[in-house]
Amino acid sequence: MSNWDETADFVIIGSGGGSMCAALACLDHGLRPLILEKEPLVGGSTAMSGGILWIPGNALMAEAGVPDSPELGLQYLQGLVPDQPGSTLARKQAYMNTGPKMIDWLRAKGIPFVYCRGWPDYYDERPGGQPQGRSLGMALFDVAKLGTWKDKLRRNFLRLPVQGVEGHKMTLAARTLTGFFTALKVGARMLRIRLLGTEYAGSGAAIQGWMLHTSLKAGIDIRTEWPTVDLVTEDGRVTGVIARHNGRDVRIGANKGVLINAGGFARNAEMRKAFGPQPSFTEWTASNPGDTGEMLQTAIKLGAATHGLDRAIWCVASRQPNGNLGIHANELAKPHLILVDKNGQRFTDESCSYMETGQNIYKAGAVPCWAIMDNRHRTRYAWALTPPRYTPSEWISSGYMKKAGTIEALADMCGIDKAGLAATITRFNGFVAANRDDDFHRGERAYDRYFGDPTHRPSPTLGTLGEKPFYAVELYPGDVGTYGGLVTDEHGRVEKADGSIIPGLYATGNVTAGVTGSVYPGAGASIGASFIFGYRAAKHAAGANS
Repeated sequence: MSNWDETADFVIIGSGGGSMCAALACLDHGLRPLILEKEPLVGGSTAMSGGILWIPGNALMAEAGVPDSPELGLQYLQGLVPDQPGSTLARKQAYMNTGPKMIDWLRAKGIPFVYCRGWPDYYDERPGGQPQGRSLGMALFDVAKLGTWKDKLRRNFLRLPVQGVEGHKMTLAARTLTGFFTALKVGARMLRIRLLGTEYAGSGAAIQGWMLHTSLKAGIDIRTEWPTVDLVTEDGRVTGVIARHNGRDVRIGANKGVLINAGGFARNAEMRKAFGPQPSFTEWTASNPGDTGEMLQTAIKLGAATHGLDRAIWCVASRQPNGNLGIHANELAKPHLILVDKNGQRFTDESCSYMETGQNIYKAGAVPCWAIMDNRHRTRYAWALTPPRYTPSEWISSGYMKKAGTIEALADMCGIDKAGLAATITRFNGFVAANRDDDFHRGERAYDRYFGDPTHRPSPTLGTLGEKPFYAVELYPGDVGTYGGLVTDEHGRVEKADGSIIPGLYATGNVTAGVTGSVYPGAGASIGASFIFGYRAAKHAAGANS
């Protein structure tokens, strides 16, 4: 036996989406969990995200009168993603069958999910797809509930108190009454926060705030600034970890196993260069600072199999003059905008999912690409969280946003082929007139239309480019984390290349090969999987049916 400094039943590395879910499941089965987070803040990339879980057949859908089932979810996912390492039929079935039960269990513990009705699956036209959506958000979280842990909850730089689909509705504040009143509601919350000194976290910080609050109330041992530097094995079994705290190595035994939920390697430049499509830079990611890949590398040294290391959850991005990373998840679907490469050619349905758009950028060799928009887009819709009708002077003076009176002049400013761009716009405007995009079928899915403008007729996403001045912004395939890694089975157990199990070692989240393969089926698929397989791993370690 190893000479342990201390022991726990289940050691969980990282504090992202599935970690506290796994820890709570441990308690239900009499196990003593320990969460080790290397960063000073708790929550991982989940806390910085939009804060959504994709759960087919969940009870909130039924309560809203939207029919669905795990069987339909499986039909949909199986049709999108062929069986492959990390995305076997058994893993997909486990996701579908466990998700609704897990949500019921978390709701019973006081976790207040909200149904994001109307946020469609990303391929809703496929068999089993759901136009009303299967995504769950979280009610706002009063950060004061955390007491002394208040300043340890990770949040993104926005800190907007929004929940469910409010963020989407706000982008149409200048176009729809629903958007206008949603913006007023959120504005009132922000004013109340400023006047009363109370902070309400939304989105991913709300998920992790509620999970942290529930975990602390349950007495779960959570330690920040405790990086794990190695896994300890005995006779091929993972029996504990070596963690580092205050410059000292601490040997911690894990009686029932170790769960890695430490994220991917989006912040590791060498790994991005070795595994990902190129060009690729750490400056292009919106993942958390701790997303550096050490635990993935440690598991690989033990013989763990990997799959899909070239994948990421792509989100089209721009670098603003103030240094902030602009993530463009919905502006691209609005009318009067197209994406083109340096030859002025379109290469994608601009309104498809952010992950698919990123993949299409790489497939087309369009790094960087350009968003081309006319005056109507700039006056009607937000860009990079900046309201319509307002273009900061530094955007133009810095060259971040190009502005010209003609398409030809705009092309010259961007280094785009003038004839190619002019021909593309003429062709696209013809598609708009026919209300049919023959090249990329923009607007044909419910998801395509979701982020469009419902007041724009006849299509909420197809709009001509013709009203000057014209604008352009250089874009590249940013991401919110890598999406490939350790191959795991339906219980979250880490596998070797020959399909055998590494005893005592479990993994979930972005450190694993995703159950959805290279496809993002709906909002919150990665967080949903992190929760589900963390939950299943804990139950398996406890010897319970999962």
